[in-house]
Amino acid sequence: MRWTVTLGLFALTTAGAPAAEPDHSWAWDGGYIGGNLGYAGGSSDWTVASPHGTQTGTSEFWRGFDAFKGTGSYFAGLQAGYNYRTPVGIVIGVETDFIAPNTFRGTRLLEAVGGSQASLSETVEMAGSVRGRLGFIHNKWLIYGTAGYAWSADRLERAQLTGTAVGGSAMAGTMEKATLWRNGLAVGAGVEVPVASKWTASIEYLFTAFGAQAVALPAAAQHLESDLTQQTLRLGLNYHFDAADPKRVGLESPKSDSWTVHAQTTYVQQYAVPFRSPYVGQNSLIPNQTRETWDATFYVGWIPWRGGEIWLNPEIDQGFGLSGTLGVAGFSSGEAYKLGADFPYARLPRYFLRQTINLGDESEKAEAGPNQFEGTHSTNRVVITVGKLAVTDIFDNNKYSHDARADFLNWALLDTGTFDYAADAWGYTYGAAVEWYEGKWTYRVGLFDLSIVPNSTDLDPTFAQHQWVGEVERRHEINGQPGKIAVTAFLTHGRMGSFADAITLSHTTGGPADIAAVRHFQNRTGISFNLEQQLSTDLGVFVRAGISDGSREPFEFTDVDRTFATGLAMSGKRWGRPNDTLGVAGIVNGISSVHEAFLNAGGLGILVGDGRLLNPGTERIFEMYYSFPVLSWRATVDYQFVEYPAYNQDRGPVNIIGTRLRAQF
Repeated sequence: MRWTVTLGLFALTTAGAPAAEPDHSWAWDGGYIGGNLGYAGGSSDWTVASPHGTQTGTSEFWRGFDAFKGTGSYFAGLQAGYNYRTPVGIVIGVETDFIAPNTFRGTRLLEAVGGSQASLSETVEMAGSVRGRLGFIHNKWLIYGTAGYAWSADRLERAQLTGTAVGGSAMAGTMEKATLWRNGLAVGAGVEVPVASKWTASIEYLFTAFGAQAVALPAAAQHLESDLTQQTLRLGLNYHFDAADPKRVGLESPKSDSWTVHAQTTYVQQYAVPFRSPYVGQNSLIPNQTRETWDATFYVGWIPWRGGEIWLNPEIDQGFGLSGTLGVAGFSSGEAYKLGADFPYARLPRYFLRQTINLGDESEKAEAGPNQFEGTHSTNRVVITVGKLAVTDIFDNNKYSHDARADFLNWALLDTGTFDYAADAWGYTYGAAVEWYEGKWTYRVGLFDLSIVPNSTDLDPTFAQHQWVGEVERRHEINGQPGKIAVTAFLTHGRMGSFADAITLSHTTGGPADIAAVRHFQNRTGISFNLEQQLSTDLGVFVRAGISDGSREPFEFTDVDRTFATGLAMSGKRWGRPNDTLGVAGIVNGISSVHEAFLNAGGLGILVGDGRLLNPGTERIFEMYYSFPVLSWRATVDYQFVEYPAYNQDRGPVNIIGTRLRAQF
């Protein structure tokens, strides 16, 4: 059994506006809510009984952190609790928590008479506990013990690898699945200390034991019995509610000159109404379906020295995009990744260092927000960013259309559709960028890692496949209203396929065009234009346009070779609701003729591929959203109309209705 220390710490909660700083005496009395990040290890003793005998063994639940896959037996979680301090200084409390693991799995190999083999794996999908806490205070530190009820939801999978299960029907390739809901006992200890007004940080060790539980595997004619023990070490942050201000709703970030934390949570539900669909391919959009996504992101920042910032963004994700995020090149939800999960899981999408070098005396204010400290910096400056991040954190920004959690949802509005930026399947990568701000101009250049194969979950650990990105931006005013124009270009160097080669090979083999079979090292380029212009204090417009190499496959983003998008965002001030926002936009996406021929030959792109494309056309999308506050949350209703989805005039048009609910602080 193994365990290790956590990677970092963070906190979650709901939104709230900043308030005047109250006095907080740290009475350790009242309710709190927070989040944690930790690492876990464990083991399972198991017995498998079958007609040919019994096998026993132990499976280790441990995986070290793989920086280029983003995997490991780490977890992110949430907790809430209540403390009561007795007159003699003893603190009695209760806490409930929930954790979402990244990869907490044990696998064992089963061998049977005759040489047949099978693998048996158990994955902890999510877990939690309800525990009492008993502690004492020493110099404002709370030192406590904890114990209580624990639960976990586990997924069991048995795969027949070779041969046939003795006494059963499972043949090679057969997969049996079962869900285990485990109940057990948790016991541990921790320390918690104030770090800012209303905020505490903690470190906690927890041992959890789940008793033996049995599962039948009928296809294999086997009976499995197993237990599970796990050890976790976690760091956490808690926000303590002010008993003197019970009417206050929401949270506020800590007031500190050296560190901060922000958080957000977003839920999106979309429904594709029935539409014309004479045939369906592997990557087709499916009519009459609904899907949801949910995420919670935590932004923890620290200032290690003058001008330096270190940021860590743990995230919990769950859900699927429509059709598994397939079927439309301008996909309908920027909150949907290229893969999904039924259960919440943890990721570390961003951890990076940013260094700002001021070059002049004239300064401008920076507002506090996600991955940004409140403060000032000089107008002329150099900013260096190194680490894991999204390329679009720095490049192709637009005030009116760039955040799927706040404005438009469509991919080709959030970013220019032809900007095939380096990323894993979640949209993040390793790299470095330099920005030089000089007067009204900004010059940006960056080098970023590509996926090990196009559109995959794993990044290339050798950096042999990489991408250069450059951008020139100029800010201006028209009739006293601010705006900017940016031109962004990329050069991708990696193992990719040419559409003509894939078509030629398909003629030889008689099968569908297979782009993976013709991949070799080559380059792909693209250039895009990005405009934003404020027309009045409550109205702004934007334009995006781009073109990229249509002879080779897009590497990471989506299947667009040329694009044009424009729209506007308007405040509700004009109709007496100044906190509301109305957005309206349109998109036209296109691909090259050889790209069309590839799809007609049965080829599959990143998001599109109906198996044929006899009547190609440009993909045309209209989106409209209306966003409004609901207490401390923000709600959005969204509508999208897609004509010729995946460039196919035989299918659609598609009407997509969506809702979004978000909170942040």
